[in-house]
Amino acid sequence: MAKPDLATYRRKRNPARTPEPVPARSAVARGASKGNTFVVQEHHATALHWDFRLERDGALASWAVPKGLPLHPDTNHLAVQTEDHPLDYASFEGEIPAGEYGGGRVTIWDHGTYECEKWTDREVKVVLHGSRVQGRYVLFKTGSRDRDWMMHRMDPAPAGIEPLPDLVRPMLAASRDEVPRDDAAYGYEFKWDGVRAIVYVDGGRPRVLSRNDRDVTGSYPELRGLAESLGARQVVLDGEIVAMDATGRPSFEALQSRMHVTNSAQVKRLMTQTPATYLVFDVLHLDGRSLLDLPYTQRREILESLALSGPAWQTPPHFVGGGAAVHAASREQGLEGVIAKKLDSRYFPGKRSDCWLKVKNLRTQEVVIGGWKPGEGRRKGAIGSLLVGVPGPEGLDYVGHVGTGFTDKMLRDLESDLGRLVRDESPFSRPLPRAQAKDARWVEPELVGEVAFSEWTREARLRHPTWRGLRPDKSPAEVVRES
Repeated sequence: MAKPDLATYRRKRNPARTPEPVPARSAVARGASKGNTFVVQEHHATALHWDFRLERDGALASWAVPKGLPLHPDTNHLAVQTEDHPLDYASFEGEIPAGEYGGGRVTIWDHGTYECEKWTDREVKVVLHGSRVQGRYVLFKTGSRDRDWMMHRMDPAPAGIEPLPDLVRPMLAASRDEVPRDDAAYGYEFKWDGVRAIVYVDGGRPRVLSRNDRDVTGSYPELRGLAESLGARQVVLDGEIVAMDATGRPSFEALQSRMHVTNSAQVKRLMTQTPATYLVFDVLHLDGRSLLDLPYTQRREILESLALSGPAWQTPPHFVGGGAAVHAASREQGLEGVIAKKLDSRYFPGKRSDCWLKVKNLRTQEVVIGGWKPGEGRRKGAIGSLLVGVPGPEGLDYVGHVGTGFTDKMLRDLESDLGRLVRDESPFSRPLPRAQAKDARWVEPELVGEVAFSEWTREARLRHPTWRGLRPDKSPAEVVRES
């Protein structure tokens, strides 16, 4: 590897405008000390990254590592070589002014000493002895650019450390009409009227998956700030994305405008018109360790220790016992209901368990659209009502038709979506009543929506259903009769 040269470092910095150390001479002096310090600095610049620096021949050889040092040998991280830095930079913390090269906050994430096993122009092997990171690492050149390297941990991961999981499906709650009688055995949370989302944070960057495993990261840029606030921590969070109405309450209708949008320009505009908030209620993985087997009480303690609170993310409160009072408070505040979670229960990914119970103030039901009937009057030639069902043992069971609750935009979107799913025959398991089958237009049962209703009739039909909106976060296979 070439001898250190600080000329590039000096050229990029003006000592009158930045607090960074800027040496008086443009090159490292011959015979400078050959120490063995290393430092990792967390750098909140245009893009969050970690600067990895090794003392070498009187300067700091440096790499920018976008996702931080890999903690597990199964994961390699990109490391972009940058200009050599002066030795004094190893102790630098501070704010580089906006507009200056590397503008943003710099803090020391780890430091210590290292042993050098190999150092060439294409490969550097070291053993790190830090307070956060210990072990053998190798940096090696890759890609077409000279400055592109990869960083790999050569040692086995510390005991119990696992890579961040690619997929943890959300645990689901069973429906109940009232809070459980063994009240002291449960913790209570408010039920939020939004969409479920699992957020994976790695290297200060979020990946947001919906309940049916769709990547919706681009639809909710607000969560980038949450990920950056966690720094180098690897975390999997469970929560609900909500949008607020004019009264400050979560509104599923308000969130509809955000749920279908992926175009970046539209998303940017909607962020101002209808901001989204992530309400975090569980933590499933943290810094290489799965938390799924821990009881709910311990997961809540760990979650609260993360102090997740920001402009677009919050950790709502939970209450141990007192379910009737919490439920009453949810009604008074116009919320959807409560979730009762057994205090000693583990997390069951992708399963509906009576360890979690949902008690709603508003009766709602997810439904699968199987067809529609043309409207009359103002809606002549357009959708008048939707024919909906719930999957049963013999197929899609018809549960009623929904003709109210639509906005004009909802109807336009439904006409577009259903127009691509036309089929000749009914998708329902049994013939519909003659009045509903007449003039019906059938569609493939692929779209899921949600309705509010008053009760189930003796014929297993929805009484007085009102449309609430599509649920692109859910698949037909997930729909069950809930109440």
